[in-house]
Parts: sequence; structure tokens; C-alpha cells
Amino acid sequence: MKILTLLLLLFTGETTTTPQAVEITAKRFEFAPNVVHLKKGEPVTITLTSSDKSHGLFLKPLQIDIDAAEGRPDSVTITPTVAGTFHAICDHYCGSGHGNMKLTIVVE
Repeated sequence: MKILTLLLLLFTGETTTTPQAVEITAKRFEFAPNVVHLKKGEPVTITLTSSDKSHGLFLKPLQIDIDAAEGRPDSVTITPTVAGTFHAICDHYCGSGHGNMKLTIVVE
């Protein structure tokens, strides 16, 4: 069965790729890191953790919409299909500096 699966993957040109893992931490008014570089066509699992309260990470063009509370991380696996620079926001109000809580994702 393993040989058949391998031959099928070789014949169709598909390969199984382990997604790159990207860890993002959210805390009041900032993401760390605040810039993430990804490769077009390569799968990535983005995990959001919070060190203080509920935060969200929303970026519609890359289909990212995850929510994390302290002690409850959330993740999503995506494969970027377009290159560019994208700006994500926290979509959970977290106080007076919430509007400055941004993250840049660069897909190369």
C-alpha cells in the first residue's frame, strides 16, 4: 500500500509537505513577532497564543481568522497563493491601544 501511495504521488506530481510552524504571541497592544515572512505555495500553520486576555488575528486575503485567550491558543493552516504584503489586525477590543495592534505578513 505504501508503494502504491508513493507511486501515485510521484505520478501526479504531488508531495506531502509538513507545514512550516509560525508562533505568534498577542498581548495588550502588540503581536510578537510583528512581521512574519512566508513563501507563496508553501503550507504554514499559524498558532496564536495570548499572554493576557482574548485577542484575535484577522487577515481576510489569506483566510486567517483565529482567536486566542490566555491559556487557549488557536491555529490555522494555510497555503498562501499570492505574493504581497498584508496587514493583519487584532479583532478583539483590548483597550485604548487596540487600534495600533497590527501584524504584517509578507508572502514572497
